[in-house]
Amino acid sequence: MSEPVIGQVATTATSKARADAIDAFLGTTRRYTTSSAEGLRQAWDECDLIISHLALGATTRLIAGLLADKKTDPGVVVVDEAGRFVVPLVGGHVGGANELARRIAEGLGATAVLTTATDALGLPGLDTLGWDTAGDLAGVTRAVIDGRPVALVREHPWPLPALPSNVTEPGVERVERRGTHIKVLPAPPDPQARILVSDAVAVPTDLPTVVLHPKSLVIGMGCNRGTSVEALRALLAATLTEHGLSRSSICALTSVDAKADEQGLIELAAELGVDFVRYPASQLAGLQVPNPSDHAASAVGTPSVSEASVLAHGATLIVEKTKTPEATIAIGRLEPRGRLAIVGLGPGADDLLTPRARRVLSESAIVIGYRPYVAQIRSVLRPGTEIVSSGMGTEDMRTALGIEKAREGRNVAIVCGGDPAIYAMASPTLEQGTEGIDVEIVPGVTAELAASAILGAPLGHDHVTISLSDLHTDWDVIEKRLQAAAEGDFVVAMYNPRSRSRTAHLPRALEILGAHRPAGTPVAVVRDASRPEQSYRVAPLAEFDPQWVDMHSIVIVGSSSTRMMPTGAGDEVMVTPRDYSWMEQK
Repeated sequence: MSEPVIGQVATTATSKARADAIDAFLGTTRRYTTSSAEGLRQAWDECDLIISHLALGATTRLIAGLLADKKTDPGVVVVDEAGRFVVPLVGGHVGGANELARRIAEGLGATAVLTTATDALGLPGLDTLGWDTAGDLAGVTRAVIDGRPVALVREHPWPLPALPSNVTEPGVERVERRGTHIKVLPAPPDPQARILVSDAVAVPTDLPTVVLHPKSLVIGMGCNRGTSVEALRALLAATLTEHGLSRSSICALTSVDAKADEQGLIELAAELGVDFVRYPASQLAGLQVPNPSDHAASAVGTPSVSEASVLAHGATLIVEKTKTPEATIAIGRLEPRGRLAIVGLGPGADDLLTPRARRVLSESAIVIGYRPYVAQIRSVLRPGTEIVSSGMGTEDMRTALGIEKAREGRNVAIVCGGDPAIYAMASPTLEQGTEGIDVEIVPGVTAELAASAILGAPLGHDHVTISLSDLHTDWDVIEKRLQAAAEGDFVVAMYNPRSRSRTAHLPRALEILGAHRPAGTPVAVVRDASRPEQSYRVAPLAEFDPQWVDMHSIVIVGSSSTRMMPTGAGDEVMVTPRDYSWMEQK
């Protein structure tokens, strides 16, 4: 799918300067700078999204006569003259204006004013999931917002974001966990509306219903050379109609590599807005299909094109080969896979939680994590998110539960501090085995990066990261690694440096490192980096006191080249020179 075309209507010097600022983080947009009225009309015909730098009322009056259908009208966002507020005017959900407003507000440091009910209440818009909808979208959304009982029916376990507690699957009880406390909420009787997730085209009429069409169908096609797109389109439409399947659920068009330049297939894929995927004939020939063809084998080197290419794409065949004198078609369904995100929350400051982490957490139906980390991001979660929090030492339980829930077809996030791949939850989760689910690792700002920024630039050159905890690694192995780091003259960042029961490890580590670098080498401890209780101390290696350190701390030991340098008004920073050699100016 191509990126949306964004236009900016900016006619004053101030608005043009702000349009330049928006281009800096959005990328280059189309500009309409001569006449506000003419610019909006032209942008309406040429753009998918419009940023208007006019007043809200003026923009409203100018586009009023252009409005036709919210499914096809461009989304319009208004930025006020002072750049303080960003207001989606039309096309908030379907047109993408709400999301664009969020991006602009973040880039400008402004406030996005979202007035659509779901956004105002922190609920997921049913038309914002990347799936087309059919049926009574407005009526069902109103029922969700009003708190009336709404049934969720998933024909297959396609994952969804968190939905409010009044939306439940019939016969499925919702469970809320708070540590060891469990609360069971029964599914509501007599629902007043329904959300149906299905790739079927029909919309039930016994109850106000919205159908969400997941991207699940793979269309396999073969054809004679030169078959027109009209003939292929007619075959597709007839087949979908016969089997009651929705065109909106098509996610790929597949064929054999010999058809890579078949214009009719290329045009059909473009019409559908999906990828045209071709597979080598040798690969297709090795697949078992219900309806092989000797003609296809002699023509393109494989006894099956339509059925085999569907199977090659990983789909299960649900409509066997149908043929006309010009073409063949088969349809498969991709099995739904749950999603498991392992999300790094950073060192603790709200503004060091990445935008990607916020997005993934807001899309998650279940969030699992160590109790303090879950408390840290509760405000980011949507209403209805199932939360599972537990204490230290329950990592195996948390990872196993996350994988189990993802395999049930849920959107799951396991959260951890810092970065998930650095002494955190990524490796134990992946080690348990995640076959059959989609896994995303969402990076975070780890403690050593936050501490380094507080201190100056101690990690400015080669450095190593070592944990002094011998809970999972034998101490003799840790000592060998410390010795290697000392001999290599690396800056050393030490995690888990000292606890109430482990008081000897840090002095021993400093002893090993001190044998290979000067007594005046700077050593720093940063406690609660980026949190309100943040503090730090720097001292020469010979004077550093391990008593300053606890499990809320990270210790950074400089290399032989690390030094303190003056900055600001009498302050100092810890710096490891990068050793750049600048070319002499001629």
